[in-house]
Amino acid sequence: MRTHNHNRNDNGTTLSEINMIPLIDIMLVLLIIFMVTAPMLQEGISIDLPEVSAGSVDVSEKDFILSVDTNGQIYINDQKDNKFSVLSIEEKLKSVFSNRPDKVLYLRADKEINYGYVVEVMAACRRSGVEKIGMITHSPEDDEIANNKQPRN
Repeated sequence: MRTHNHNRNDNGTTLSEINMIPLIDIMLVLLIIFMVTAPMLQEGISIDLPEVSAGSVDVSEKDFILSVDTNGQIYINDQKDNKFSVLSIEEKLKSVFSNRPDKVLYLRADKEINYGYVVEVMAACRRSGVEKIGMITHSPEDDEIANNKQPRN
């Protein structure tokens, strides 16, 4: 009686197949982990924008966004680890915009911040070489769009 070896076929050669089941299991687990953690990674600076009824402007990932929170701290592109003041932001913007062909900046300021402080930030931007400053606001239509996109239970 002959014993059957599972690693060899009838010709005596070794079978070299990858077992796909464990690979698929691991990939599905990784997919679930990434789907759960991805929304947690998208944190920004919490700013309560003023509401207006003007049309919206599309802001892309490559655009330069300056955010001012209620404490007067200034952030570049929602990076929480880099805080600036009106005095320090001017030097930073000079170094950033010195080599950029488009000298456009978008400003997000909390609605509770003093208007005079926002004007000071805008003046610092202009002194640093920014040619165009766009204001990012919040419209009631944005709330309607966001509410329509949320899944209903």
